Amino acid sequence: MLVGAGTWTAVASDGDPPAVHQQNQVLQMPGARIDTSYFTAGSGGRRPAVLIGHGFGGDKDDVAAQAEKLARDGYAVLTWSARGFGKSTGKIGLNDPDYEVKDVSRLIDWLAKRPEVKLDKAGDPRVGVTGASYGGAISLLAAGYDKRVDAIAPQITYWNLADSLFPDGVFKKLWAGIFFSSGGGCANFEKQLCAMYQRVAVAGKPDAAARQLLAERSPSVVGSHIDVPALIVQGQTDSLFPLGQADAMAKTISHNGAPVDVDWMAGGHDGGDQESDRVQSRISTWFDRYLKNDKSADTGPAFRVSRSGGVDSTDGQALLRGADSDRYPGLESGSTTVPLTGGEQTFENPAGASPPAISAVPGLGGGLGGGGGVDSGGGSGGGGLAQLSSVGIGLSLDFPGQNAHFDSAPLSRPVTITGSPKVRVKVTSSSGEAVLFGKVYDIGPGGTQQVLPSQLVTPIRVEDARAGRTVELTMPAVDHQVQAGHRLRVVLAATDLGYASPAAPATYRVALDGTGGLTVPTVPALTSGSTGLPWWVWGLPAIGALIAAALLLTARRRTNAPVPDPGLAEVPLQITDLSKRYANSADRYAVRDLTFRVEKGQVLGLLGPNGAGKTTTLRMLMGLITPDAGEIRVFGHAIRPGAPVLSRVGSFVEGAGFLPHLSGRANLELYWAATGRPAEDSRIEEALVIAGLGDALSRAVRTYSQGMRQRLAIAQAMLGLPDLLILDEPTNGLDPPQIREMRDVMIRYAAGGRTVIVSSHLLSEVEQTCTHLVVMHRGQLVQAGPVAEITGGGDTLLVTTAERVSDPVVDKVSALPGIGSAIRTDDGLLVQLEGASTNSLITELIRLDVPLTGVGPHRRLEDAFLTLIAGGSE
Repeated sequence: MLVGAGTWTAVASDGDPPAVHQQNQVLQMPGARIDTSYFTAGSGGRRPAVLIGHGFGGDKDDVAAQAEKLARDGYAVLTWSARGFGKSTGKIGLNDPDYEVKDVSRLIDWLAKRPEVKLDKAGDPRVGVTGASYGGAISLLAAGYDKRVDAIAPQITYWNLADSLFPDGVFKKLWAGIFFSSGGGCANFEKQLCAMYQRVAVAGKPDAAARQLLAERSPSVVGSHIDVPALIVQGQTDSLFPLGQADAMAKTISHNGAPVDVDWMAGGHDGGDQESDRVQSRISTWFDRYLKNDKSADTGPAFRVSRSGGVDSTDGQALLRGADSDRYPGLESGSTTVPLTGGEQTFENPAGASPPAISAVPGLGGGLGGGGGVDSGGGSGGGGLAQLSSVGIGLSLDFPGQNAHFDSAPLSRPVTITGSPKVRVKVTSSSGEAVLFGKVYDIGPGGTQQVLPSQLVTPIRVEDARAGRTVELTMPAVDHQVQAGHRLRVVLAATDLGYASPAAPATYRVALDGTGGLTVPTVPALTSGSTGLPWWVWGLPAIGALIAAALLLTARRRTNAPVPDPGLAEVPLQITDLSKRYANSADRYAVRDLTFRVEKGQVLGLLGPNGAGKTTTLRMLMGLITPDAGEIRVFGHAIRPGAPVLSRVGSFVEGAGFLPHLSGRANLELYWAATGRPAEDSRIEEALVIAGLGDALSRAVRTYSQGMRQRLAIAQAMLGLPDLLILDEPTNGLDPPQIREMRDVMIRYAAGGRTVIVSSHLLSEVEQTCTHLVVMHRGQLVQAGPVAEITGGGDTLLVTTAERVSDPVVDKVSALPGIGSAIRTDDGLLVQLEGASTNSLITELIRLDVPLTGVGPHRRLEDAFLTLIAGGSE
């Protein structure tokens, strides 16, 4: 199977853990070449192996970090890019048993021949399989088709792909479209899959052949053969593969007699917190127990669910806590009935099924790769609409006249829904068939807050409904606490953005069945871990007293601060011979012998590659850390922690930490009050005019865009209109229009005679914003001066050519009299003049048969920066 000799790479590790060795190889499979990477660490004997599959649209590189960690934990780890992804060839078969699944069996064959891999018998390695989304499904399929698989840990994946994309016969059109576009287009799939998708997309609903085609490629088809220990991790914010898919796999594998643990994590394909560290740690422990046979390994509870524990006041992100039980309850455990009210209601399915109701927006916060944390298989792992619902912010839309709704009375006590609520209704359709989308809302007091838990909706197809038909509807499976005083609202809508509804108009009538209640599953046995206050909290007062006494008794008397220098009273910043060593090092410097000066009215750009010492310099400038040598003076005053002159310095470094529930103005007022300075000195109105936030100041910060948050942070740094403003990467995360606005803010601020120092890696923005530059490399000054002086004047010319210039011609141009250098670029040549004129250069270029298309001045900070850094590296 081996195509190439492969390559070995030693992946350096931090601290004591052993280095990870990575071997890259391409293996020949029938009809495809499969790109693989093999990870081992340490020089020990044989060890169990783990296969890690990647998410859809990704490749093996997406799971490299997890592979390295498992290798350091004592496993031989093999990753691969599935057919049609990464550098692997072949067509995408959606885990076709004849191709992708057999590929995994051949990978297990390969592992069985490795001297590092533990064998149960000849040709049978001790092996586990894990992965998320597409990679999670292959772990289940591998266990069903190959009895050599000993343990699995599938994450946010499907049990039956037909049920996932065609739930109750309704086409999940947006997710299906994302599926096929993420795979590189329909032509990159097996022909029968491409034809199936096109047929269903045009018809708006699946036929029997489409359902059979996807079902045949699903783990459910071999469910009775999966009898190995399984850790099933499923996402709560997942409209692609909802919790019902994990429920089906858990019940089947448990029935086969294998140990099964179920973990409902917070994130999913719709975004949210992917809990990557916790999930990967649990997977490693699971394999320790069932691959290493370590009976002391704590695999965790049989059932765990992540719940919102509030909001982090520093970044607005949801905080998580875990609730667990010693058994998996399923989706219908411990139900209670909540009475509903509302008579028979008539509504329309609009022509063309437009406009559609909105619940989830597939792919908005995650992606097919499985999120950014579980398998790193693509997707942002970021927010999305579903994460908003976890912290009590609703964002959904139901159009009037296109739905029926039934409400409960305000609840007298809190109710936690864990599973799938159910309701019985009578449905009548003028067309004889109805497609409805069921969802359960949490309605706050007065109806002002409406939250759709995890933004989930369930499609229901009701046939033979012309004369009316009573059906039991199963709502989305969620874990959601409804507070006392809130109401539950069941909504049955005719349309939903993510699905294909009948295009023909129809009239629906829906009424509650005689029982008139919503059956809500609850799991009282679920307990949340409540951690008591650690011992050190109670000991803090005594510890503080002891430290204070020790300082009084042993601390050296602080030396007097240097007297102010009157000659620098009007100079915003003077740094002289500044040095700072790395911790515990006598000869390694973060900053060394740095000297430069900044005058009033300048916008100074502090440039340098990562590790150049920029942030260390700024931290010393703000008095956060002290230098080992040299000094910093601001307006003639020496900087030390708590120096009074720092009141003339404003800064924005490493985030502003706004309270998301407060308005922008309230955040600024609270910050200024914390400084202890008089409110009239804040000059808040002037700072806000410069920042240009307008009416947004009255809104809660959690509603701000990234650009607005950055401008608010700049406004906070400007409070009191400090004479020296320090900004570290102020344009991080901004789009081009927002970057332009931030540039204007900095220029306006300096226009009044104040000084701005900005550290940034966006060279084009620095070039357009700054008047002066300080370039650092490896902790030392490379060059300082005006931007125009550093980028060069008209002595640098860009010679554009019709075709690539050969190496001999480049050498001849470089050797011409009066030419300092000639460097080939994508456009032609970059020529530095040292005495030669432009006309003489053109004459010589023509003589050398250079195919000229243009000659002009070239002034780019990027080129100057790279030249300076290259020179500083020699």
